[in-house]
Amino acid sequence: MKVKQKLHQAIDLLYSNGPTSFGDYTRLVLHCVRANDFIQAKRLQSHMELHLFQPKDSFIHNQLIHLYAKLGRLADAQNVFDNMTKTDVYSWNALLSAYAKMDMVEKLHVVFDQMPYRDSISYNTLIAYFANNGNSGKALRVLMRMQEEGFQPTHHSYVNALQACSQLLDLRHGKQIHGKIVVTKLGENTFVRNAVTDMYARCGDIDRARWLFDRMINKNVVSWNLMISGYVKLGKPDECIHLFDEMQLSTLKPDLVTFSNVLNAYFQCGRVADARNIFSKLPKIDEICWTTMIVGYAQNGRDEDSLMLFGDMLRRNVKLDNYTISSVISSCAKLASLHHGQVVHGKVILVGIEKDMLVLSALVDMYSKCGVTLDAWVVFETMPIKNIITWNAMILGYAQNGQVPEALALYERMQQENFKPDNITFVAVLSACINANMVKEGQKYFDAISEQGMTPTLDHYACMVTLLGRSGRIDKAVDLIQGMPHKPNCRIWSTLLSVCAKTDLKSAELAANYLFELEPHNAGPYIMLSNLYAACGRWKDVAVVRSLMKEKSAKKFAAYSWVEVGNEVHRFVSEDHSHLEAGKIYGELNRLISILQNIGYNPDINIVLHNVGEKEKFRSISYHSEKLALAFALIRKPNGIEPIRIIKNIRVCDDCHVFMKFASITIGRPIIMRDSNRFHHFFDGKCSCKDNW
Repeated sequence: MKVKQKLHQAIDLLYSNGPTSFGDYTRLVLHCVRANDFIQAKRLQSHMELHLFQPKDSFIHNQLIHLYAKLGRLADAQNVFDNMTKTDVYSWNALLSAYAKMDMVEKLHVVFDQMPYRDSISYNTLIAYFANNGNSGKALRVLMRMQEEGFQPTHHSYVNALQACSQLLDLRHGKQIHGKIVVTKLGENTFVRNAVTDMYARCGDIDRARWLFDRMINKNVVSWNLMISGYVKLGKPDECIHLFDEMQLSTLKPDLVTFSNVLNAYFQCGRVADARNIFSKLPKIDEICWTTMIVGYAQNGRDEDSLMLFGDMLRRNVKLDNYTISSVISSCAKLASLHHGQVVHGKVILVGIEKDMLVLSALVDMYSKCGVTLDAWVVFETMPIKNIITWNAMILGYAQNGQVPEALALYERMQQENFKPDNITFVAVLSACINANMVKEGQKYFDAISEQGMTPTLDHYACMVTLLGRSGRIDKAVDLIQGMPHKPNCRIWSTLLSVCAKTDLKSAELAANYLFELEPHNAGPYIMLSNLYAACGRWKDVAVVRSLMKEKSAKKFAAYSWVEVGNEVHRFVSEDHSHLEAGKIYGELNRLISILQNIGYNPDINIVLHNVGEKEKFRSISYHSEKLALAFALIRKPNGIEPIRIIKNIRVCDDCHVFMKFASITIGRPIIMRDSNRFHHFFDGKCSCKDNW
């Protein structure tokens, strides 16, 4: 502030004394530039014009052009240039730089073409502008023109050109530039060497990048960061971590860019605890590190931790961007945490990114996965611009929530508005047909994939296998698989196995045998085939499959349910006694079972496929995880009117489905359950799926 005051006083004195010397004007303009003081610069310019001062060269006016351009005062910069009696290449470069800074590409071209003389800075300004603004092809063409017109590229020329090659993934052109760098002996410059290494890493030749990196004499932090980042982006987290360990043994200290990449690497390896350990020890944390942690937690199935960390981020007033917020919204969607999703939606509005496509698409998906398709529709309809991702999210949201007519009508509207469906669109439409058991319509949409000029993917075939299988046409499903142009993968065989009933054991055994070969350590196929044998009373075959499962060390993943109550997510497994309120939960559940039995509910012990007594079967079926979750919600909010939202990570069983229908009558509240297949909206004894899931 004192500097600006002194500058103001000096120019006041200048106005009191009249014209001054070239040296005084030069010193004053330099002070204005150092202080970024537009007002005093304008006063100085006015004083020179008032006294008809004509400098002997262009230096003073060039400084004014640079200052005005830097401060975004383009009209003032152009005015100085237009009134100069004598211009030189520095004047033109100053004006060129001004238009580059203001992102006025048309004017940039005009000024460059009008220049009576150019130097390497003129070309470098254009190369840098195009390379930094997504016009990499133009950047390389300017470099070529520079050489054709007899100018020798500088290290700035090559660094920006290499950046352009990286953006284009143009390794061939990048190698050519590297060769010219070697010939001109600019390769020993660390700035240039880093750019070459980065180009090879980004273009996928990580081994060549490492070879160059290892031979660098004067590595700096940027050198290490580029190499570490290269490994992360190519999905080689172990190499990234090893290099980070090496860096810590050097004299250079990692910065936040280093730590952000290393956190990413730990998450790629599934080493969540190590990532958290590093994060907690950082003396200073920027928004990139926060975002890396939030996204990393979400990608490793730790969505609750992701939301908790986001809360910490808000409390510390860390700047939020669209990528961070969209990641948090996705975590809310996975957890069906409507409360947290609504809070984040509020933050979206406060931050001012309520028109961001990435965020809005995530909100549509979140509200749909929370079973609130009306709110999803409001977000969708108020979007200023829609893209295919948004259309797909809304169509799939309707399909999963059993609103099949709405899903198919939206698909038709999408086409009317000239949006071409993609592979995900057809997965959404076929899912709608599955949920309504619309075989004929499903076949029509499946045929439409080829009519749109696309090839059906394995996901589309899996949808058709499900649709045919659930309608009892297992033979047609098998024929479809055998006639596929693709080799069936695990999903295809798992889908077939899941739709086989006890009357389709031959097809079930066919699918299971393929799965035993493809995924010998996955317990799912063993359990599904074992359950089919048990349903037929073939206990010897059950024992054989169980023995094979043990021999292959196949691991069964836990089936669980969770419910959000009081802004907290509570998770349960079947016959779970670990919860702090387990006694109350079981008391409430037993009370509810007794009430439901009086109005017609009878636990279906026949679905317990274990050779045990009826009491054991009753206990096993009565305390499934979703029932415990419902009982807990009723304890915490016995008189609530809001829907109870329960998420289950596998398909809901027949008995629990019947139980929820009866429960919705007794408690007088909607129950919204999302299982691995679809949504179930239970109310007044009915389910939105119409018992088709």
